[in-house]
Amino acid sequence: QVQLVESGGGSVQAGGSLRLSCSASQYTTTRYYMGWFRQGPGKEREGVASVPVPGRTKYADSVKGRFTISQDNAKNTLYLQMDSLKPEDTAMYYCAAGPYAAMWELRAADIRYWGQGTQVTVSS
Repeated sequence: QVQLVESGGGSVQAGGSLRLSCSASQYTTTRYYMGWFRQGPGKEREGVASVPVPGRTKYADSVKGRFTISQDNAKNTLYLQMDSLKPEDTAMYYCAAGPYAAMWELRAADIRYWGQGTQVTVSS
């Protein structure tokens, strides 16, 4: 069965760092590609980063150079290291599993499965 469980959110001041984790079932990681999405207050859900192809990564322009996505297949865990956080990064962050195209395009509409989300709040 598909299982996605996020952890690691919290509150931090601007310029700080957080590391999100997403524990997935082996069923999930062997059948779908993985990524992170977020939804800020009053905003649509948007793609943040993904692993569309093993060994390759994709980032939204707004987080390039600040966020790093990684996937540990031995632990079936997806990570998102977030550095130099800004107030505009405040959002609910979701781990996602879906097809290649959805992850390559960071397209929320085509995501198959979502985790429950973890809140990230960045204060100025």
